[in-house]
Amino acid sequence: MSTYFSNASFKFLTDLGRNNNREWFLANKPRYEAELRGPFLQLLGDLQAPLAKISTHYRADTRSQGGSLFRQHRDTRFTHDKTLYKTWTGARLYHESSKGIAAPVFYLHIQPGGCFAGGGLWHPESAVLKKVRDFLADNPAGWKKATQSKAFRDHLVPGGESLVRPPRGFDPNHELIRDIQRKDFVASADFDQALATSAELKPFLVDTFKRVAPMIDYLCAAIDLEF
Repeated sequence: MSTYFSNASFKFLTDLGRNNNREWFLANKPRYEAELRGPFLQLLGDLQAPLAKISTHYRADTRSQGGSLFRQHRDTRFTHDKTLYKTWTGARLYHESSKGIAAPVFYLHIQPGGCFAGGGLWHPESAVLKKVRDFLADNPAGWKKATQSKAFRDHLVPGGESLVRPPRGFDPNHELIRDIQRKDFVASADFDQALATSAELKPFLVDTFKRVAPMIDYLCAAIDLEF
């Protein structure tokens, strides 16, 4: 089995956090390409075949521009934090119809002390959020089957933000009211640097994506996407 990331990958991210400026990044770009970006793109390429067995509608896109891998540069236009570069790297394995629309994704995040994998729908716009909440209210059994199974609960932890109170128009006594209050519908499994740098990474990711797939399938149904 292949390995992808190394301890050098994590050291690059740590060093970037200490030298978060354009001059340092440009001087160390060969390290970025060799130790982080290159291995990540190789991993994405190797994930496409097992991903297609989970869903033929999802893509692990290895293109350098517009693909699954996030850019290392931060978008600082609308934030007070003008830090130039992310001190983590990540990728979203996206739905084939997701260009221009909010859609659930499979996700992988690599960061010193904070690696995780999983998936779901993160910060959906209000119209999409309303569709998901309506679908939850009308189809509770499917959500419970997807997120309360042993395979899900033994491996994944729900995350994201929630409202303090039930949203307007929903029964506060609904059996899924805690889920209806969610602003995000995501779940993930943490892993450490030792696993990230081992040959067990790819099998772990494939297993994680299989476990979160029923939830993503449900979310796709909620917003009229095929899974």
